[in-house]
Amino acid sequence: MSLNIHNETGELVSVILGIGQDMGEIPKIEECIDPKTRLNILNNTYPLEIDCIREIEKFHDILIKYNVKVLRPDNIANLNQIFTRDISFVVGDKIFIPDIIESRNREKDGIKCFLDTLEESEKIIIPQNIKIEGGDIIIHNDHIFIGYSDAYSELKVSRTSAKAIDFIREIFPKKNVIGLNLIKDDKDPNKSILHLDCAMQPIGEKKLIIYEEGFRNKEELYQLYDIFGERNLIKINQYEMFEGCSNVFSINPNTIVSDLTFDRLNNKLKSLNFVVEKVHYREVSKFGGLFRCSTLPLNRI
Repeated sequence: MSLNIHNETGELVSVILGIGQDMGEIPKIEECIDPKTRLNILNNTYPLEIDCIREIEKFHDILIKYNVKVLRPDNIANLNQIFTRDISFVVGDKIFIPDIIESRNREKDGIKCFLDTLEESEKIIIPQNIKIEGGDIIIHNDHIFIGYSDAYSELKVSRTSAKAIDFIREIFPKKNVIGLNLIKDDKDPNKSILHLDCAMQPIGEKKLIIYEEGFRNKEELYQLYDIFGERNLIKINQYEMFEGCSNVFSINPNTIVSDLTFDRLNNKLKSLNFVVEKVHYREVSKFGGLFRCSTLPLNRI
């Protein structure tokens, strides 16, 4: 299978979609690695496995409707394998295999069989001293945006270190690699950006869904204004960020998968002539991610 990813919106050919089976027991509070999951445990609203499976399979059906080749991870018992986005990512014709946080490292075993089908020249193993998760990598043609945190060693929600920026620059010297320092908080999901795709998402040719308050460094943020143009920004508020409005997913430049409950965003997208495929993804969202988080795109044209 060929690898080819140069942006977030090209027509999707193939993707690895997460699974909701065998997620295991509800974690203890001290075991939580993100504030959204922690909040739902405290509120006794932790999602049921059967509901997550139903939502993911509805997403699957939409992908099939658009003739996308959908691969799935091998099932590993007692492990949440919904969010395939973070365990690997493709840029150009290379797949990157990161050294992610220890509590999630087993998730990579679920895609090992797929990785074994690739040539070694197609794989880049990221060194252990460089931490990256795929949700912090957003590709926009000549630009690669990397969400990072200065407090990598201090917070559970810090998943990508500043070292990742130079690492990616060395591999892609002709790309404009931009680091974006994200606001982080281990306990309050209203004040925390788990990954970059929880604060921004390119759609169409040059539009950008963005939560401006999620960025620590305003000078870095202003680079996004220069690249996309301020009139092309679709700004979301704190409530919409919390609900996951930036974590939509493009099947092609004109078609976006979004949550059924995102009324304001969906109406805005329709007014811009996007086709909006709606899926109720409220249970999956309780883990802090939605459609982009659930997908590992392999090929877009």
